[in-house]
Amino acid sequence: MVVAVERLITSDILKPARYLGNELLAVHKPWDTAAIRWVLTYPEVYEVGASNLGHIILYNILNGQPRQLCDRAYLPGKDLAAKLRETNTPLFAVESKRSLAEFDILGFSLSYELGATNILEMLNLAGIPLTWQERQGSRGSEEQEGRESTDTQSSFPLIFAGGQTATSNPEPYADFFDFIALGDGEELLAEIGLVLEEGKQAGLSREDILLDLAQIPGVYVPQFYDMAEDGSVHPRRPDVPKRILRRVATPIPAYSIGLVPYVETVHDRLSIEIRRGCTRGCRFCQPGMLTRPARDVEPDKVVEAIEQGMRATGYNEFSLLSLSCSDYLSLPAVGMEIKNRLKNENISLTLPSQRVDRFDENIANILGGTRQGGLTFAPEAGTQRMRDIVNKGLTNEELLRGVKTAWEQGWDKIKLYFMIGLPGETDVDVLGIAETVSWLQRECRGKGRKPLNFNLTISNFTPKPHTPFQWHSVSTTEFKRKQNLLRQEFRRIKAVKVNFTDVRISAMEDFVGRGDRNLSKVVRRAWELGAGMDSWYENLDRAFSAWGSAIAQADLDWKYRQVENGEWNLFHAQAQKSREDGENTQLLTPVQTRLIASLPNTDAINRVSSHSLDIPLPWDHIDTGIDKKWLQEDLQRALEAAIVPDCSFEGCSHCGVCGTDFGHNVVIESPAIPKFAGEFVPNTTKAQRLRVWFGKQGNMALISHLDLIRLFDRVVRRAGLPIAFTGGFHPMPRISLATALALGATSSGEIADFELTVPVEVDTFREKLAHEMPTDIPIYNVEQIDLKASAATQLLESAEYLITVAALAETTPIQWQNWIDTIKAKEELWYQQITKSGKSQLINLRDRLFELELVETHKSVAESMSSVIRYLGSYRQDGLLLRPEQILFMLETVAGVEFQLLHIHRNRLILGV
Repeated sequence: MVVAVERLITSDILKPARYLGNELLAVHKPWDTAAIRWVLTYPEVYEVGASNLGHIILYNILNGQPRQLCDRAYLPGKDLAAKLRETNTPLFAVESKRSLAEFDILGFSLSYELGATNILEMLNLAGIPLTWQERQGSRGSEEQEGRESTDTQSSFPLIFAGGQTATSNPEPYADFFDFIALGDGEELLAEIGLVLEEGKQAGLSREDILLDLAQIPGVYVPQFYDMAEDGSVHPRRPDVPKRILRRVATPIPAYSIGLVPYVETVHDRLSIEIRRGCTRGCRFCQPGMLTRPARDVEPDKVVEAIEQGMRATGYNEFSLLSLSCSDYLSLPAVGMEIKNRLKNENISLTLPSQRVDRFDENIANILGGTRQGGLTFAPEAGTQRMRDIVNKGLTNEELLRGVKTAWEQGWDKIKLYFMIGLPGETDVDVLGIAETVSWLQRECRGKGRKPLNFNLTISNFTPKPHTPFQWHSVSTTEFKRKQNLLRQEFRRIKAVKVNFTDVRISAMEDFVGRGDRNLSKVVRRAWELGAGMDSWYENLDRAFSAWGSAIAQADLDWKYRQVENGEWNLFHAQAQKSREDGENTQLLTPVQTRLIASLPNTDAINRVSSHSLDIPLPWDHIDTGIDKKWLQEDLQRALEAAIVPDCSFEGCSHCGVCGTDFGHNVVIESPAIPKFAGEFVPNTTKAQRLRVWFGKQGNMALISHLDLIRLFDRVVRRAGLPIAFTGGFHPMPRISLATALALGATSSGEIADFELTVPVEVDTFREKLAHEMPTDIPIYNVEQIDLKASAATQLLESAEYLITVAALAETTPIQWQNWIDTIKAKEELWYQQITKSGKSQLINLRDRLFELELVETHKSVAESMSSVIRYLGSYRQDGLLLRPEQILFMLETVAGVEFQLLHIHRNRLILGV
């Protein structure tokens, strides 16, 4: 059943266009013809989820499968969430507007340790029990209440999670999901869909379907596994694998083209993946370990996807994505080829954080467009010794060369990422961060140039599963001390902005990220106490308090204190048992002793035997391809500051990944770099001027004015119309809307002016524009006007409105007409107005009212009378406006009755000569 959202998605909530589901390239498949109905459910606000590349890729792939339908859902804002609860309305998918509980399967992206609370919030809003145990056990109670229940799906969809955090260590979240999808989802989700379809047709029980899913490599079904006392996980039945394989897929750039939101998103651009996986071997980096082997995308496919994607979406910016873009050898060639092809369209290229040692003039030449974007490097550590310990593979000479190249190419501000709390770190290494920044500034000075500015982010190292540093920990006290060291040091350095990560967030991420199944109750209780992801930004103290209370109530505060004190000990149970049994323990090896010595509080850990690194971990049953023995050996190499070369370009490091299950590194040699065809020069020629009358109807009434301006820009690009640009540093298309329309108001009389570089037939222009416009923005008329004519915004004289008004008292049509006549008969109706400067002034509204007419009256369901009133009033840009709200003031003045404005429709804008 479709959820009635008309009274929920209204102009009184923040950015209502988030929930419309009518974006360009959204796929609307028929509900009744689909055998399996998916919802990809992103547990963050729309602006984050709708621009996530993985979300877009999987959405396109699933909707490309026959007999499969994929819809989307996002974490609603607090205002909509409150409305859903107040009206007892379930959370819905944005396209079909159906309750999430009606679908066969819901997939959540879990890419952050503390993000599961948002998943619980969404399940609760959807009316779906939070745990797999509750979902299975609720079938009988539902049948008793008279609700239909099938043996196949119980009465709820299957709930699963994927993403980096889910793949790394799913155990803290195991109670909430029927299964976990490990690794790349492109092929895996399609296989899951086929198994679900067969199981549904065969009428299999929920448990039997999950058992079939467990046979698919990459699918982990937690309910078929038990946790031992030591936290390790083992099958509780013989027909499921002991270790679950991480899936690996080849990236296909064409699937990245899709979903062009109307609202501005976090990544408001086309994103194309050029390389998946990273073999640099940074010992702190979980994504690098979880995405091996490295796989390059063929350069011609990248170029083709970008060119097609920019034409299809109308974006003016694109991004090339990879964990290490600079290791994609074809980057300069691909970037220059696209820059040359799109040089006349004011297109910009952005890249994520790059390898500073690979940054050269070729990469500098392809970045940005008419404006130079930001540049981000990640040295990670301030001394050569620490960079060797983490296997960064970066020398001081390479760091200076990369930064200096950027400075010489015109960058005056660079963002740098550093970490503190790494294994073996001393105060000398910490202070080395400030020394390195100061040294770079001294080396990048020149006559006539501003000093090089740095924006630093200094984060607290958080150990991650499946990395060599997964056995490490640092106390929050030590983090705070090191942060204070740096704060004092940076006071003496100018042109540097420093941001530190809150140590409490780091400790909580560590506690949850390396936890076992006992943490599911902590996550649930933290959600119940209000610890959503957004709360970290709104009120960090309150969010931290909620998590702390949840940990205490679960009797796990002793374990959290170990994290806070830097004593996180995987082997608490065994160490305790060893002490109780009086066993003789062998001391740690010299390397392990040096690792422990870098921690501030080591007594408990020093008593642990030498085989500590071999004791089972909560995530050992997840087969990422990397041999645990290799991680142990790499940890020892770290403390010896030994470098492991990048196996994509040098010899094999024998990590265990390459083989039949995971494939091998795919490195493609770069084609020749095309000759630079020159920067975009904005075409400011004004050969033709067209005035367009258009409407704003239906759902498009919930698109803001700024979003509408951005929409027109993209429409013109998709239509291939020769729009003129402004000059200057930031050229903009010469599209001018006469005036803004209130959010939620409809219109049949909006006006926009377009200036073109070459003349276009009026009918051709109208046809191309209308073809790319949403159907709810109809094009009524297009006229050519003189190049020297004033802009529509300067010619505005008056506006005609139809407003729907309700009286909050019992009234009659005769009364309405009398009120209208009374207003028309008056010469003065004074209104107190507050100016922009905050001053109060009296204005005569009657002078601004030219026509007033009662169009119709009718009774509402609540028996109150509502009327449609037409008025024509002043609408000048010098501030002489008559707003719909002021018509209500006039009515209330003459009637002595309170009124409510139900709807605004602008009939037309009238221009002066």
